[in-house]
Amino acid sequence: MTVWGALGERGYLRSAWPWRAAAYLLSGALFGALVLVAVLGGLVVGGALAVLVIGLPLLGLTALAGIPVAAVERHRLRLAGLGPVPARHRTPGAPGLPAWLATRLREPATWRELAYAVLLGTLLWPLDALAVACAAGGPLALLAVPALFAADGEAKAVKLWTVHSWPAACAVAALGVVLLAAGAYALGGYAGARAELARVLLGAGDDGDRVTELVRSRVRLVDAFEAERRRIERDLHDGAQQRLVALSMTLGLARLDAPPGPLADQLARAHDEAGRALAELRELIHGIHPQVLTDYGLRAAVADAADRSPVPVDLALDLPGRLPRPVESAAYFVVCEALANIAKHSGARRARVRGGHTDGRLVLEIGDDGHGGADPAGGSGLTGLADRVSVLDGRLSLSSPPGGPTLLRVEIPCRPTDPCG
Repeated sequence: MTVWGALGERGYLRSAWPWRAAAYLLSGALFGALVLVAVLGGLVVGGALAVLVIGLPLLGLTALAGIPVAAVERHRLRLAGLGPVPARHRTPGAPGLPAWLATRLREPATWRELAYAVLLGTLLWPLDALAVACAAGGPLALLAVPALFAADGEAKAVKLWTVHSWPAACAVAALGVVLLAAGAYALGGYAGARAELARVLLGAGDDGDRVTELVRSRVRLVDAFEAERRRIERDLHDGAQQRLVALSMTLGLARLDAPPGPLADQLARAHDEAGRALAELRELIHGIHPQVLTDYGLRAAVADAADRSPVPVDLALDLPGRLPRPVESAAYFVVCEALANIAKHSGARRARVRGGHTDGRLVLEIGDDGHGGADPAGGSGLTGLADRVSVLDGRLSLSSPPGGPTLLRVEIPCRPTDPCG
């Protein structure tokens, strides 16, 4: 539970949370003052020695002052119930102090922590001290009025008025109790906000790093998936397909040698079934990962898909050469899925595929003259293709008003890997 969460619980005043909030803010005020002295001392000494060679490294090392400050702040956050907040520092690429220093001075986390140290030493610690003084100092002074009245016969209540009787002293003490209770809640609220600010500043980049790593992991999964597809395609092409070809040839020879009769009829049917199984296997291999895409690239593979389409396709694809394999694979399967949808659902008489490589992006447009009304959420398979394109930082958009025409546009950032083709 955090101090903010404890504010809404019954028994907050009887719990340790008001004391923890006060300890968090009071320690922050003291630590911030020390940070201010240390940072100013480093800057003064480094500036004074800047005329010497040793002054420049000292000024550079001052940038690292935020690292220990951030480490202490992460531990102090536990007083407010927050934590742990991990440090977002990178692992040096090589052992040794020079590599460590180079990594720390180049990464954003170091400068973010230095900025927090400067903020703590200049602005936050006076606010922490002021919050503790207002929330606790005034009410405690009111609570001390009866003791002062008993010692001197009169007492001043926080320099506002003078108390000359016991009823007045007790009333001032009761007011102090009320203000102290209210101050405990105010102190808890401020401590929670202050701790949340520190957590956000010291943990900034956590979500960004997580998203970056997620994108990288998705790209690695796509690459692994493509490699597995190519392996399956090779195994089927070089293994099962060759065995079916040999079986078909054997059945064909046996059919020629068999005398007319029931045996010849059975061999003929077996030979036909083997031929159909071989054709289906070739279609399966082509759907997994066509060899023409591996050998000759995207334009040849798209031209082959256009030739096999039941709907006539006008092709106008201008590419400077080979593109990265993930881009070629994603673009090819988008074209194949789009042509399959055109043949199944559009009622089109003609389709077109056009595009090229401009401004560092592969742009493809697949359209038809059908009746339109295509819906990616209707099970057309385009949603999965959009996810696949998004992994490559690309975009897939569809325009298909009722009555047509339908236009599918794909944009994928990439650079040619073989400009000469």
